[in-house]
Amino acid sequence: MDIKELEIFHTIAQERSIKGASKLLYMTPQGISKVVKNLEAELECRLFLRSSQGMALTESGERLLSYAEREIMEYYNMKKDILHIEQCKNRLVDLLSAYGILRLVTPDCITAFRAAHPEIDFQYREYPDLQAERLFAEKEGNVAFSIGKFDETAYDVVPLETFPIKLLVNERHPLSRRESVAIKDIEGEPLYIESSQFVIYHLIVGKCRAAGFEPNVVFETSGFSLCHKMVKAGKGISVTVDFVYDDMKGSGMKLIPFSDDVYEWNACMITRKDEAENKAVQIFCRHVEEWIEKIRRGEIIR
Repeated sequence: MDIKELEIFHTIAQERSIKGASKLLYMTPQGISKVVKNLEAELECRLFLRSSQGMALTESGERLLSYAEREIMEYYNMKKDILHIEQCKNRLVDLLSAYGILRLVTPDCITAFRAAHPEIDFQYREYPDLQAERLFAEKEGNVAFSIGKFDETAYDVVPLETFPIKLLVNERHPLSRRESVAIKDIEGEPLYIESSQFVIYHLIVGKCRAAGFEPNVVFETSGFSLCHKMVKAGKGISVTVDFVYDDMKGSGMKLIPFSDDVYEWNACMITRKDEAENKAVQIFCRHVEEWIEKIRRGEIIR
């Protein structure tokens, strides 16, 4: 048996169905059935009992499942470790970025880096911030842009910029006449917000619960733009940060600061301490820090 067969077996066990496994694995049911037959022939046992409720593991199947889970995890850990070795050798920058931060840093920062360092292979992927953090913790990529506080015993953390999170309302909304708001002021209001894969969602929902109410979340999305669109249309309220609001150039809306607590969107660049020898990553990090400093001095317009 090989790792692919173990993964197929594992998926069948989780789905309790060959049909369900075939959809997840993009394989035909016949192909999956053949893998099961091959495994049963190799191990000289029956792995599944079939019934109207689905496929249940036999005692031998349960033993194989525990083995398969161990082997699959070890296999992918090994692949990640080897990838990191090759990244260091091959001068590769593999950036994981939370949505919104490339807008903050500006795409020109990346373009300029590529132009200045054609010898460095650069690639990047964008995700919701909590997903980017999870993947980075699992040793995907070798540098990350994300939001929040990080374990500085494991990571080298470079703060990029911090923005106050503000309430976004239509200019015709009663709250638009306020100079500041408290979290209690949004109770019952239809709220459009980034999904639970984003730090900002947990911050706002947590503040609401601490104030004794559940927010009226009518829609969760994967980016700021839809929230701005819904507020502009008078459908509800949202939360955002200044640079995104300015970039959207939306009329008919108003940003109002919170005054009852700290509401901050902290953008950071993180690298792993155990990968400090990667010269390509060091060069990239210096480039980003210098670029952000030029933005602060007004030499580069965001």
